[in-house]
Amino acid sequence: MVAKSRKQTGKSPTTQTDRDKNQLVSPPGKSNARRPGREGKAFPGFHPNGLAGIRHKLGLTPSAVVKHGLTLLLAALTGYLHWLHLSQLFENDRHFSHLSNLEKEMAFRTEMGLYYSYYKTIIEAPSFLDGVHLVMNDRLTEYPLVINTLKRFNLYPEVVLASWYRIYTGVMGYFGIPTKMCWSINRGDGLTPVDSCEGMGDPAYFYVTCVFMLNGVMMSLFFIYGSYLSGSRLGGVVTTMCFFFNHGESTRVMWTPPLRESFAYPFLVLQMLLLTYILRTQNPSKTTMVALGVSNLCFMLPWQFAQFVLLTQVASLFASYILGYLSPTKMQSILVTHMITLAVCFILMFGNSMLLTSFYASSLISIWAIIAMRDHFAQVFKAGIIIWVMQGLAWVGSTVLLKFMLSTILGASDDAHISGLIKSKFTSYRDFHTLMYTCAAEFDFMELETPLRYLKTLLLPINLLVVVLVAGRTFQDLGRFLRGGGKASGKSDEVVVAAGSEVAAKGELVYHSLQLVAFALLAVLIMRLKLFLTPHMCIMASLICSKQVFGWIGEKCKNQIVVFAVMAVMAVQGLANLQAQWAIIGEFSNLPQEELLDWIQDNTGPGQQRPLKGTRRSSTVTSVPGSYINGRRDAHLSDTSRLEWEQVCLVHGDLLVS
Repeated sequence: MVAKSRKQTGKSPTTQTDRDKNQLVSPPGKSNARRPGREGKAFPGFHPNGLAGIRHKLGLTPSAVVKHGLTLLLAALTGYLHWLHLSQLFENDRHFSHLSNLEKEMAFRTEMGLYYSYYKTIIEAPSFLDGVHLVMNDRLTEYPLVINTLKRFNLYPEVVLASWYRIYTGVMGYFGIPTKMCWSINRGDGLTPVDSCEGMGDPAYFYVTCVFMLNGVMMSLFFIYGSYLSGSRLGGVVTTMCFFFNHGESTRVMWTPPLRESFAYPFLVLQMLLLTYILRTQNPSKTTMVALGVSNLCFMLPWQFAQFVLLTQVASLFASYILGYLSPTKMQSILVTHMITLAVCFILMFGNSMLLTSFYASSLISIWAIIAMRDHFAQVFKAGIIIWVMQGLAWVGSTVLLKFMLSTILGASDDAHISGLIKSKFTSYRDFHTLMYTCAAEFDFMELETPLRYLKTLLLPINLLVVVLVAGRTFQDLGRFLRGGGKASGKSDEVVVAAGSEVAAKGELVYHSLQLVAFALLAVLIMRLKLFLTPHMCIMASLICSKQVFGWIGEKCKNQIVVFAVMAVMAVQGLANLQAQWAIIGEFSNLPQEELLDWIQDNTGPGQQRPLKGTRRSSTVTSVPGSYINGRRDAHLSDTSRLEWEQVCLVHGDLLVS
């Protein structure tokens, strides 16, 4: 137990009287009466009521405004609940509010501490630009080399958060508003008391709070996503409930806030929501395509792995195009958006050649060429299964050939370890990287317990039923198309719609089913990637509320009864999963590392230390790498002090390669 006593009474937030800023009330001395002769007149295009004016421009009826408002309100509520849930789990696991600044930094283990250290570098620099210059010209990470860590480690999230932190503290300091409360913590057991601060003015607190708020917004997007895909707000409820009931399988942001996926994945949810809107809309606007590109860019910049996820998306869209559920014009528009996004990301990542030599980039070019040559395919091959197979083979062959050509020309092999990891899954191939990856359980094949957990919450049965229904109706349409002689071919700019089948007419359902299969394959090969599979399964579960898929149940009332019955059964195991998460109680403590860092501070020369390492659970202790502190080589040490430091590391624990 620790005792917490208030240390800085002057830091408590002060209560201020809210000022009335209602613009409907006229300032003193002014009248609301109109001047004579101006009654009933208004500026051109001005609507007398602001909300009604917005409603008029959007073409919404009053009932539609109420429905959309209720949807947004429920989405905001689910996002707020998810933010609270993440914050509470993180606090319960580490007792973060009672840790000293050093302990908070130590709690970010392995590469998490590496990412946080660059954020700390920027906020502690004399100016924001000086901090960015330091991370772009870093000599500590790979001493004696000077590298651009912004390019190497996708540090744009840290740059953005550091800028927000500097702006926030600067503005609050200018107005004299306190931003944190500091306390003196009595740790007991003869340990010296430490200072602990709470509030957005604390760098670590600001960092994790922003991450959790972003993932709260992600949950709001999930609610909107499920509602839009299913055509019912009840579908949004099903999506969010499935996510909460399978929370441990859906995300790990509550345990690892600084990881790249914590910043990137919410933007993938937004991107897929926009893509669903584009697939459903016959002629999407340029604004929508720009929004798709921006969300795509925000997903790619923080995470090096994003290109592999987008490859599965492009492949699923191309399969939808081959089957006739996506017009060539719309497919090309989506491809152009991806290409522009990739080019912008390449520039912002300072010419990272890995982007251009990826399978994702090669796939974009090959698919574009295949669509451009669709008339030639139609002339050479018979419409139907043959042309579908040939287009698929042309895509695979040209993508692989183009990827290796670009890799040879540009001399890039940064993603060779990923290719080696995939190769080791199907062959006996082994090298240093594959052995290092596969020794961790998250990079191994999916464990059997995972689908069993899906089964207990009914997530797996619901998804299997949805996919079977969508696939069944799709096969019916394809069979009808083939029996008709294949007259409606992919070279038309109109989406092929089979008569009498409403679900098959919706290309987004076919795309989502194919995307689910792609995510399932990735998760089976690499267990860590179930973080893509589980949330998408939650999205697909919303389709139990869709009239297009489950209209055969009967009228709306019967469908809702079935949905509530399913959710009640899901809640049995789902609530047990939540209670298991809430029961995780811990307190971070790693005294040996703390003593080691104190020794380094006292016995080495002046320089920037990076004491940022530790463990997630207080029951385990992770030691410092032999010549690194959180992956950053202590380059300022002399040879003698470096040798002494490495000897101390060996004494205090085993070396760790992370």
